Amino acid sequence: MTSVLIIDDHPIVLQGCRRVLEDAGIEVVLEARDAASGYQTYVRHRPDVVMVDLGLEGGGLSGLPLIRQIRACDPRARILVFSMHSDPNIVGRALEAGATGYLLKDTSSEELLKAFDKVRAGIPYLDGELAVQVALLGKGVHRDPLAELTPRELQTLQLLSEGKPYTLIAAELDISYKTVVNVCYQLRQKLDVKSLPELIRLAVELRGAASQLGVPAGFDRR
Repeated sequence: MTSVLIIDDHPIVLQGCRRVLEDAGIEVVLEARDAASGYQTYVRHRPDVVMVDLGLEGGGLSGLPLIRQIRACDPRARILVFSMHSDPNIVGRALEAGATGYLLKDTSSEELLKAFDKVRAGIPYLDGELAVQVALLGKGVHRDPLAELTPRELQTLQLLSEGKPYTLIAAELDISYKTVVNVCYQLRQKLDVKSLPELIRLAVELRGAASQLGVPAGFDRR
């Protein structure tokens, strides 16, 4: 019997999540509207998954200490943050606090169930955009430069992440070797890396982070 605890101070969010989860066959859906009662409910029932908002009790990020508290009580707790905060710094703080996954509140019901299933299985979850931004943040890049890349630059970055040399990239994209060299130079400038090996390493890390977080590999956003 699968159980979930939803900790959120917005009644509409609680009602919506309950309906989606129950329609999907989740047998036990528990609710709490503040950090204190949420922690007590967790200790009492030990649900399979905890869904928690970060902005509890009228403001701030009071959900972060709650995540740490639950993790201290049970290091194996499966915690899915369900939040309106899309700042990669905040996402990173939630993951560092012990969240297993992070989902934005403007997501679809299908995405919510996908994230729930991943977290229930103990698999880290972020959607594609957040995965890229958090990976870049870990590299010390505090913006999303992928949003500034052209389709050709995105394709080249993808092929670099697959270990393709310049000659194969030129052949696959039907462009000249010199054009590949120029595109890689532009990528180094935009992604703030100093050498081709560092560019390749960043491309591989971005691809690997997306894969580990259950996100389809690929940088092409067209």
